[in-house]
Amino acid sequence: MQKWFEITYVKNSYEKKLDVLHYFYLRPVLERVVPSKKFHGNGKLMLFGEYAVLDGARSLAIPTKRGQSMEVKPHRGSDLIWECYDHNGELWFEAQISLYDFSSIRTSDEATSKHIQKLLKGAVRYNTEFLNNWNGFKVIHRLDFPRNWGLGSSSTVIYNLASWADVNPFHLHFFTSNGSGYDIACAGAEGPLVYQVTDDELSYTEIDFAPHFIDNLYFIHLGKKQSSPEGIKHFMKSAKGRKSLANKITALTDRAIQATKLDEFQAIMDEHEELLSGALQMPTVKSQYFNDFEGSIKSLGAWGGDFIMAATTMTSAEVISYFRDLDYSDIYSYNEMSLAAAPATAAVRA
Repeated sequence: MQKWFEITYVKNSYEKKLDVLHYFYLRPVLERVVPSKKFHGNGKLMLFGEYAVLDGARSLAIPTKRGQSMEVKPHRGSDLIWECYDHNGELWFEAQISLYDFSSIRTSDEATSKHIQKLLKGAVRYNTEFLNNWNGFKVIHRLDFPRNWGLGSSSTVIYNLASWADVNPFHLHFFTSNGSGYDIACAGAEGPLVYQVTDDELSYTEIDFAPHFIDNLYFIHLGKKQSSPEGIKHFMKSAKGRKSLANKITALTDRAIQATKLDEFQAIMDEHEELLSGALQMPTVKSQYFNDFEGSIKSLGAWGGDFIMAATTMTSAEVISYFRDLDYSDIYSYNEMSLAAAPATAAVRA
């Protein structure tokens, strides 16, 4: 009891009265009769179109099986208690947030709190009735994947918060980010999708992407999480002829979707890598680390880390052995990673 008064003693008298009313009379009742709310957002991987999607290129992306959940419970007092747990159930961030201006009363990380403050202000901007009753809540986030995987630990928070606030998740995304927004589309998708954003419109369509060589595709995590905002800045600064690049990437995305043979798909991956290698003035990931790999390798997302996609006629055991010999342990087949598993097929072998 004493701790609660220590937390709120800096508030003005009106706020104190509201807290006392909630704490002693309303919250115990509400916690018994108001059920918690649960939300979930999928993770994401962009297979084709990274960087160029910012200039209007069509991209191909998949929602992943692993994502992030958010549970909202009524809580005593008139603040938000915000907790974030990693895939092992370990608490990695916590804060007590004022409903007055969404500033942190206490926090384990000030930078994260400032980002949450911006998100909450954006949610209220698009729905003025959100959090306007001074009701306290406990907001609990639980990741299904390691934080350094780059599958969308931020985008899933945006998507889940938008669901709770009953606002358009894309509005909330563009209020706080300069990214393309494809990750938001993936957060609520049921399967692979084609995503495109231009100056005039944003569009995405879920498609049936299940080529017969799907069992020849693998995802490997490199263990080097990259910053998407920094990657975007580098692209904007380094890339030349971006409009022409976007048109070429769109053509490759369309060809990848329609590919019926593994060697055709591999050729598209290789061409995509060479185009972006020139634009970013960076070597391809295969030439850097996997020059002897029997197949094609493509970077996914911000270059330099996160996940890669491998396409090969090697057996699954051979693929796992190859990457584990290089100290990479997070290796997944397409169907292990993708939310919408494709029908089982006989993998193409050399």
